Amino acid sequence: MMPDRPNHVWRCRGCGKTVPLGKGVEVGRSAPQVREVAVVEEGRVQTLPTAAEICPKCENGTAYYVLRQTRGSDEPETRIFECTKCGHKWREYQ
Repeated sequence: MMPDRPNHVWRCRGCGKTVPLGKGVEVGRSAPQVREVAVVEEGRVQTLPTAAEICPKCENGTAYYVLRQTRGSDEPETRIFECTKCGHKWREYQ
């Protein structure tokens, strides 16, 4: 609630409710809502698409990939790979 001194009231910005402004009047304060937080364990959740690409580090045959626009919008996207076995990252410019 915010004081509306010309009208001698406290006014809620959200609902417009008013309470007289003066001594002996107690104005409550709402408690913040408790938010649920989920902790993700260290490691990769397998939600990224995979491709049959050979890792240059361990020679594994499968890698996760994402597409990113790393250059101008008139140029093709860059595929960024991550090995499913060792986690090595590399990119391919198309």
